Amino acid sequence: MSRYLKVLRLFWSTAIAAELEYRINFLIAILSSLGNLAGSLFGLSLFYRTGYTFDGWSWQAALIVLGIFTLLQGFCATFLAPNLNRIVRHVQEGTLDFVLLKPIRSQFWLSTHTFSPWGLPDIVFGGFILAYAGTRLNLTIDDYLLSIVPLFFGLVILYSLWFMLGATSIWFVKIYNVTEVLQGLLEAGRYPMAAYPTAYRFFFTFIVPVAFLTTVPAEVMLGRSQTAWLIGAAALALVLFLLSSWFWRFALRFYTSASS
Repeated sequence: MSRYLKVLRLFWSTAIAAELEYRINFLIAILSSLGNLAGSLFGLSLFYRTGYTFDGWSWQAALIVLGIFTLLQGFCATFLAPNLNRIVRHVQEGTLDFVLLKPIRSQFWLSTHTFSPWGLPDIVFGGFILAYAGTRLNLTIDDYLLSIVPLFFGLVILYSLWFMLGATSIWFVKIYNVTEVLQGLLEAGRYPMAAYPTAYRFFFTFIVPVAFLTTVPAEVMLGRSQTAWLIGAAALALVLFLLSSWFWRFALRFYTSASS
């Protein structure tokens, strides 16, 4: 474990040094995050401005979901997109050969090799929304701490789905459209599941588990989540993570390398 931590520190320090050569990008990232956040707030306000509320979700409670969604956006932009989208390029250019030859697990290398600070504004803005909504709802620090557990499960679920899609590039090579579809489906997480008809709730819970990414952590933070949902989130995260590791090893059986 200590060896992996040293490698991770080396990866990220090098990545940050490289990214900071273009510091104007950070300002652009802040403006982009503000624009996206303003659009999300405006979209949510369209439902609430006439006094309408989602079943069981006040304006402040819905902001909790939006804040968690914004955090996840930042996590994707900081860790997932810079790394997992490159799997396709490694396969196309044949540089995956060099990754497989390194004395470290290839899944770890592909998942953590780089770090993009341009997603940090979303993480900060998401934290501000959670703090504001939590103040209005009289949430305590314990409520925030309890939500870390299902939020971690949500991050594992999101990572596992994205990594498995990236692994399919060994067969299909160009899968950028597939990852865009996944990100589009995940956009549904900016609203509570109560905002959708029953058929959509079923789809976003049991087919594409968006509910476990935002709504379940929000309900835990609000103190109204059922234990069964937490157990389900934990089981789903564990199964998908193990499945992603197995699927990567299975996909490598079909990788013929650039020189063969």
